[in-house]
Amino acid sequence: MSTPDATHARSLVIKTTSGTDRPEAANQALTVAAAAVAAGAGVSLWLTGEAAWFAVPGRVGELELEHAAPAADLLDAVLAAGSVTLCTQCAARRDLGPDDVLPGIRIAGAAVFAEEVLRPGAQALVY
Repeated sequence: MSTPDATHARSLVIKTTSGTDRPEAANQALTVAAAAVAAGAGVSLWLTGEAAWFAVPGRVGELELEHAAPAADLLDAVLAAGSVTLCTQCAARRDLGPDDVLPGIRIAGAAVFAEEVLRPGAQALVY
């Protein structure tokens, strides 16, 4: 797991609030994050709102979308070469703590998000 930093010419910070309630938006966020990782960008994916459930083992597999890559594979790609963060408040509202989430997923809040999106060369997308 890595976090976007000065070694990457450009970093991408993606926040998704969409979960299985909005499968196309959720899958698009995961697809863009995985594609950016594959392209060599520093990627930070933030799971907020209903997407918070994707941090829980087995839950991202519940996102099924015809003609789309499996969501679990996309999340695995981001975890392998980028960073994935679960929103602190979103975790608390769902009674999720560090022991409840997939290995490699951190829990952090708005200050960390703001720090990431304000870095020079950062591009933020929200789904």
